[in-house]
Amino acid sequence: MPVPSQIGLGLIGAGRHGIRYARHLIQDIPDARLHAVCRQHPEQGLDVPGSEAVRIYGRPEELIADPLVDAIILVVPPVLHKDLCLAAVSARKPVLIEKPLATTYSDACVMVEAAARARVPLMTAHTLRFDETIQSLLAFRSRVGRPEQLVMTSHIETKGRSVDHAYGYGRRGALLEFGVHLLDLVRLLTGEEIEMVQCVLNQIPPAHPETFAKVHLRTLSGMPCSIEVARVAAGRVGRAEWIGSEGRLLADWTNRHIRYTDSASRSEEWSTALSPTVLTTLREFLRALQRHTSMPITGEDGCRAVEIAEACYRSAEADGASITLPLKA
Repeated sequence: MPVPSQIGLGLIGAGRHGIRYARHLIQDIPDARLHAVCRQHPEQGLDVPGSEAVRIYGRPEELIADPLVDAIILVVPPVLHKDLCLAAVSARKPVLIEKPLATTYSDACVMVEAAARARVPLMTAHTLRFDETIQSLLAFRSRVGRPEQLVMTSHIETKGRSVDHAYGYGRRGALLEFGVHLLDLVRLLTGEEIEMVQCVLNQIPPAHPETFAKVHLRTLSGMPCSIEVARVAAGRVGRAEWIGSEGRLLADWTNRHIRYTDSASRSEEWSTALSPTVLTTLREFLRALQRHTSMPITGEDGCRAVEIAEACYRSAEADGASITLPLKA
């Protein structure tokens, strides 16, 4: 499909996170044009400097049908992703979707298959992939020698969520809300698919969305990976630790810090740069459209992360039983 030199973008969703996307598109990316925004209360306009020419819609179908919108960005509750994605694909407009791609594996499969059939580019915004600390961990992972174990932890504060927040995730909780970042990183960091999942949750959705998850994964080569995800009162944590035959790498993306310890217990440490991950995600999406190349984080990548999450929920429902991947949608 032809792509204009300056891509006209339509943003559906102008909440706290959606505004981040709007601000970057208006202020930081000269080869993009935010043509339209759809929000639940269009009368509120768009309180972003430079947004005077942005058209405001109250209904997603109006934005998708706008002939000056070349590509769609979805930053809405994930329960809305499938229908909006299918509408954009039907209009033959490329789509960038905030993680998670969907709230269920079956929905994710439908979305990916529809985009593939229509040959419409689909990208999942797993923005943590573009964090400088994660990129450094990738760059230096060979220093640990033969990989033996990967351990990741993500704790996020509870404050700042609306009362109906969980409904936007299909009544699923922390694992799908932000733990899905780690489920995606397992595949990125190991370069492997996951063949087995075991998971324990403190509460079982949909009756009670979980606030704590402990996950054990095994890759196709047999390497164990452990993940802990939690909502906490205070004290954000985001770290990944590679343990190998020649040493270990501890990457702390919350504090932008990496420590390497070799097999003789000699250590070195360095800091990483602050990462505007949403901005990088947008630039990579636009670059792929302009160059007609594959999306750097595909719909299939997003689907695989949701598949692992689905396996986690099935394991927790079965008292931590092992679940083998791939799943049947």
